[in-house]
Amino acid sequence: MAEATQNIDALMAEERRYPPDPEFAAQANTPADFYDQDPDTFWEREGRERISWFKPFDTLKQWDRPYAKWYLGGKLNVCYNCVDRHVENGQGDKVAYHWEGEPADDRLDITYADLQSRVVRAANGFKQLGIGKGTKVCVYMGMIPEAPVTLLALARLGAPFTFVFGGFSADSLGGRIVDMGCEYLITQDAANRRGTASALKPIADEAMSKSPNLKSCLVVRRTGTEIDMTEGRDQWWHDVVDGQSDDASSCPCEEMDSEDMFFLMYSSGTTGKPKGIVHTTAGYLTGVSTTHHYVFDIKPETVYWCAADIGWITGHSYIVFGPLCNATTSVMYEGLPDFPDKDRWWEIIERYKVNVLYTAPTSIRTHMKWGAEYAERHDLSSLKVLGSVGEPINPEAWVWYRDTIGGGKTPVVDTWWQTETGMIMVTPTPGLTTLKPGSATQPFPGVMAAAYDEQGKAIPAGSGAGYMVIKEPWPAMFRGLYNDDDRFRETYWSRFPDAYLAGDGARVDEDGDFWLMGRIDDVMNVSGHRLSTIEVESALVDHPDVAQAAVVSRSDPTTGQAIVAYVTLRGDQQGSPEKLIELRDHVGKVIGPIAKPANIVFADTLPMTRSGKIMRRLLKDVAENRALGDTTTLADPAVVQEIKARADAEASKED
Repeated sequence: MAEATQNIDALMAEERRYPPDPEFAAQANTPADFYDQDPDTFWEREGRERISWFKPFDTLKQWDRPYAKWYLGGKLNVCYNCVDRHVENGQGDKVAYHWEGEPADDRLDITYADLQSRVVRAANGFKQLGIGKGTKVCVYMGMIPEAPVTLLALARLGAPFTFVFGGFSADSLGGRIVDMGCEYLITQDAANRRGTASALKPIADEAMSKSPNLKSCLVVRRTGTEIDMTEGRDQWWHDVVDGQSDDASSCPCEEMDSEDMFFLMYSSGTTGKPKGIVHTTAGYLTGVSTTHHYVFDIKPETVYWCAADIGWITGHSYIVFGPLCNATTSVMYEGLPDFPDKDRWWEIIERYKVNVLYTAPTSIRTHMKWGAEYAERHDLSSLKVLGSVGEPINPEAWVWYRDTIGGGKTPVVDTWWQTETGMIMVTPTPGLTTLKPGSATQPFPGVMAAAYDEQGKAIPAGSGAGYMVIKEPWPAMFRGLYNDDDRFRETYWSRFPDAYLAGDGARVDEDGDFWLMGRIDDVMNVSGHRLSTIEVESALVDHPDVAQAAVVSRSDPTTGQAIVAYVTLRGDQQGSPEKLIELRDHVGKVIGPIAKPANIVFADTLPMTRSGKIMRRLLKDVAENRALGDTTTLADPAVVQEIKARADAEASKED
């Protein structure tokens, strides 16, 4: 990792700086001493003031490395904190969700009182099926109102769950059901996708055929698609739920221990069985609600939109539990950003006067490719904070986001965190931090982050690149891997016994700000030179004609590894041999000749999951000319086949 220091210099050479706006800073949630607080004092206060307890905790934390416990002795319920207490406090008429279906006229405003009614009815229906405290449940849904309702109802009952992203295959779904030991599955008939119905129930049927312990399946009718219903196992949501009582006293919230398992989130992984990441109750809720409040400068009147999918950790933490715990009004959108046209997001922001937008760099770069004219059709002046999540953001995309979407004034909070961390870990706070395009800046208060060298020593600020680690526990940290202690210890704690290994590379600059380099296994070794993929991607996107770039390596008999870049150009531009040479030379100029891609494949779009992450694993399959891996999570599986065809055509020309 130390050798990567000289190769990230191009990214670190970014000199644009954006100090906090004095007017924004004057009203910000963060006090001037925000980063100077004692971690234990900070988390003690947040835990006591942000959460309503049935029984207050008596011990802040217990740290038996690598396992931590937080808020010991406390009793609480997540659903009560996210719904009931707000209604009791007179906020029942406040909108919890402005829900937008994919069809442009399909809209629903759900107040906190409405949400409570829906959740209580669902919980009573679930109880009728046999779901109760400790019952394990799998949820397989799209972005419909029943998704957060289901999670809240399960939380009300004390039933731990795993939510499986609606794009996963039957094997992936079935594997998760079996691994967790789920007894119930809650799904929907189909999901809307660019004007057509994408069936979920047939995939669920196949998964259930491999899940012998599953007792029952509850199905939401969303599209009216004709599906098979197995008698004695499958039941319609409306038959089970709609007639139930919505009186909160008919289904009181279960008292849960702070360390009771709340949910499992399975990581997709690149090799081996997916990891069942365990999150518990009090620490997780405290962590996500606290970070949501400060990072996005949430006010009582804020309209907030996290444009992710509930099926991923971003959706759990920052669509459902963090915002609802803070009594925030959120936008929730079922569809894609380009249906029926490429201005759909901006139309939604204008309609609801959204103040905060939180999305992935891939989505930002996609909008860059489409062009600013779509955003310019709409009034986006309500935006006050822009957020980025999921992967390091290229400086040019960061600046485009701020200038084009934020009107040249809106702060961009580039957040780093993981499924395992549960909550945002490194991030600017918009009222205090001087922003640097491409940098996630500072650890959140109470997060003890560092970059370690090969020997496990912290690299001094400004001295080089290393392994991203967290040295002390934090409330929302995962509590191991489900039924797999050996893998937990080996994956995260074996390299540096005194610190959590995040699996990302990082450099800390002279100011103490963090620059994330992407996954450790995304560091390429070309003729003995270590280059990070994000660095080469940043150099490509730095070119004015490039909208998006994804970089992988392939085996090379001469150099060990060679760089392969997949590029989409802005507007209607097409790739050409001349453009290929121009881009290679540009990378050589920005980083150095060693960083020039050996191959550049031009594509109309890149393979992405529905949550906006580029599937570099599949691009590496193309680069290595091997069979494609699982494509079921892609927004458009045909994309990778088209890229493979182009790559094969280019290879045949070279031969």
